[in-house]
Amino acid sequence: MENISKEAIVKRGEAVLMNTYKRDEKVLVSGKQAWVTADDGKDYLDFVSGIATNVLGHADEGLVEAITQQAKQLIHTSNLYWTLPGIELAEALVEVSGLAKVFFANSGTEANEGAIKLARKWGLEAKGESAVEIITMQQSFHGRTIASLTATGQKEMHHGFGPIVPGFNYVPFNDAQALKHALTSNTCAILLEVIQGEGGINLMSDAFIETVNQIQKEANVLILIDEIQTGMGRTGSMFAFQQTSLQPDIITLAKGLGGGVPIGAVLATEATAKHFGLSAHGSTFGGNPLATAAGLYIVKAIKERDLLANVQQQSRYLVEKLTSLQQSFPVIKEIRGKGLLIGIELDVPVTEVIRLAYEQGLLVTSSKHNVLRILPPLTVTKREMDYFLTIFKSVLEKLSEKA
Repeated sequence: MENISKEAIVKRGEAVLMNTYKRDEKVLVSGKQAWVTADDGKDYLDFVSGIATNVLGHADEGLVEAITQQAKQLIHTSNLYWTLPGIELAEALVEVSGLAKVFFANSGTEANEGAIKLARKWGLEAKGESAVEIITMQQSFHGRTIASLTATGQKEMHHGFGPIVPGFNYVPFNDAQALKHALTSNTCAILLEVIQGEGGINLMSDAFIETVNQIQKEANVLILIDEIQTGMGRTGSMFAFQQTSLQPDIITLAKGLGGGVPIGAVLATEATAKHFGLSAHGSTFGGNPLATAAGLYIVKAIKERDLLANVQQQSRYLVEKLTSLQQSFPVIKEIRGKGLLIGIELDVPVTEVIRLAYEQGLLVTSSKHNVLRILPPLTVTKREMDYFLTIFKSVLEKLSEKA
């Protein structure tokens, strides 16, 4: 990196970039595995992972090689032509998901937009012209384009962007009776997260899962599962729904699918996918050879490196140690989550925890309801877990001294 001061970089950024992110003066210039390096040469343990995206960490040699080799051959052609990387990734996703067909997009919000369109198309053709309503959960998060934003069950996020898209109803997460009551003949789908990531690391209850399964069988509605944050091994299985009895008609993917390369995907059953006929949906860049080559490498790496077993092992260790810390620090109200999607609900301001952690060389982020969100790469080691725990304990001690 050329010799430019932090202040100069921040000033240049503020001059030309819209002010939609709170970056403060954090400037990162490189990374390797679970670590990143700032402009001043200081190293940080990265337990944000690009918000659950860098599943192999930074600068994974195999991923770099896969991208490099594909870039030398073919980066983009449009979807007017077949290309092998897209077919191979679709085949791999069908194999690991049990679903039948794939549509590639560029992001999670695009994947959810595609799923919403597919569900409405199915409703119109399978149930009737009025069957286009979708039930989603309060505190959910499904993206920031206008339909996926509307699907997001957080009214404060809708403010300033009206009128929002009609046809969405919201029920409290895990409220089986409210879900049943919200069903009408116009309902075409229920859109869910098995674990609400942005909403506070909230897990779906067994009773709620039973209700969803019952509705799917009896009410003739589609079950859409947003696996954008939970998918690609994050929770200890390739997809979070695979740890439940849920049998989705559609799932959406992004984040970890490309390991940092932008890509999204809609996966659907054969019966559902057939409602996307010629020209029903499209994407200029979706499924381009570069992104799908990256995605294919990610799927193979998760399997070949046995990363699901590592996620499960490291998760058990982390939760055990956090539970032990909780005995000494009652500011830890609750520890919840699965795999390497762990939420720590705190009785102190989470923003202050994030700031103090950064000062000591640790990157962490938050979720709603004062929850610290822990998102290490799937390749995380016990040594890195211990480093995280040491800093986290130090932060809690500093906060205790201030109290």
